[in-house]
Amino acid sequence: MIVNSGNDYVIAVKANQKSLYQQIRLNTEQSTPISTDTTTERTRDRVTSRTVEVFDNLIGISLEWVGLKTLVKVQRTGTRKGKLYQQTAYYISSLKGQAQVFAQGIRGHWGIENRLHWVKDVVLDEDNSRIRSSDASANLSIIRSITINLLRQHGYSSVTTAKRLIANDLEKLFVLLQ
Repeated sequence: MIVNSGNDYVIAVKANQKSLYQQIRLNTEQSTPISTDTTTERTRDRVTSRTVEVFDNLIGISLEWVGLKTLVKVQRTGTRKGKLYQQTAYYISSLKGQAQVFAQGIRGHWGIENRLHWVKDVVLDEDNSRIRSSDASANLSIIRSITINLLRQHGYSSVTTAKRLIANDLEKLFVLLQ
């Protein structure tokens, strides 16, 4: 549907998609990338190095992936609070592009993940909600998104700090709605 409507996709493949994940891992280990991009970033107590590699070896990948042109491997290594970490993520894409373009897009998506989904999941405790009705959980998710946007619009860069400062102050809460 995505490709037939004239669009493209870049989809993360996780380990719970066993056969696809294993095939991508095998293909990227046995092939030479057609493009590579490496960046290093230092922020606060973190140093992160990201290497993005693009592959065109699609052997063994299901033909059900309409328009599939490339496999993308992202390796993240670094330190957080002095502790070493390493992650590898895989993506499939209908785009045939340079590693730098994929790196920017994937990094941009993580920005959304960190600024919205992580805040909803961790700070606003969305994952622990006991509400399971699809309408109710969807409505509460929308309310959480509105809350995050209102707080950021009023200059709160940290939702946690905003919760502490205004949660029990009705006047400040009503100011958000004006």
